[in-house]
Amino acid sequence: MKPIYQLVLIILFCFMGKNVSAQSDNATVTVTQPKIMVIPYTKEGEDIRTILEDDVNKRIALTKIKEAFDNRGFTTVDFTAKLKAMKGNAAFEGENKTDLKSQIVQTSGADVYVEAEIDALFSASGNAIKIILTSYEVSTGNSLSNKVGESGRFYTDDTGKLASKAIESCVEDFLNTMQTKFTDIVANGKSIFVNIGFDEGSEHNMSSEVGTQGLLLSDELELWMENNAFKNNYHIQGTTDNQMIFDDVRIPLKDPETGNNYNPNKFGLSLWKFLRSLNLEVKRNIKGNTLYITIQ
Repeated sequence: MKPIYQLVLIILFCFMGKNVSAQSDNATVTVTQPKIMVIPYTKEGEDIRTILEDDVNKRIALTKIKEAFDNRGFTTVDFTAKLKAMKGNAAFEGENKTDLKSQIVQTSGADVYVEAEIDALFSASGNAIKIILTSYEVSTGNSLSNKVGESGRFYTDDTGKLASKAIESCVEDFLNTMQTKFTDIVANGKSIFVNIGFDEGSEHNMSSEVGTQGLLLSDELELWMENNAFKNNYHIQGTTDNQMIFDDVRIPLKDPETGNNYNPNKFGLSLWKFLRSLNLEVKRNIKGNTLYITIQ
């Protein structure tokens, strides 16, 4: 082989190596890793603003969990820094505990948040730490993975070492499961629930003829969903005159036009605009991964 051809092949090989994450015989698959934020689990009545300040063991354990993700190449968001930034923002001072947690998660810029429940067990027979990890997709709240890690009992007061042992016992399986589900979201969209109903005094129902073609409202909704669900992927749980339920509508992870995170609210806005184009008065509400549409 001539030297010039050898050089071309070497350059081509190096270029492919930088851009291909995984490769099979017939296809190339690029794996997109999520940006992760680790937050402490809070019981009812606990204030997320002070839970870490009051417990050094939880602070250490949370740091060790974040380090475990960092060491495996994931981009992480510092929860403590986000919390401190919000404490200085007067707009959040009056928020209740649940709302503040949601605000931190939604404004973090993370794709996934990991809730960590940390239990320090100290006794005469040795000390141990148990960690329960659960990951959620930020915009829908859908669970991605959950694992329990335990350090085992040791005669040591070094919380950092115990926390490291606990997280190392489960982190690989936890991240592998989370990555598999997140990769599926990138490829096939994230799942939301859409409930479309009517106000008590509404003159419309699913059998009402609407639009320029005089189609039934239920048919117009299904045609719109077919055109707007990610990769036309949706499922109808059931339809009556008073209600239409889509129990698995896929929406994209990122807005195809802006590249920003896409969420159920943006999808709901598009559906609201469509229904308004049919001269229908509409209200919409969102709770978690469920979009509620009420036609008046």
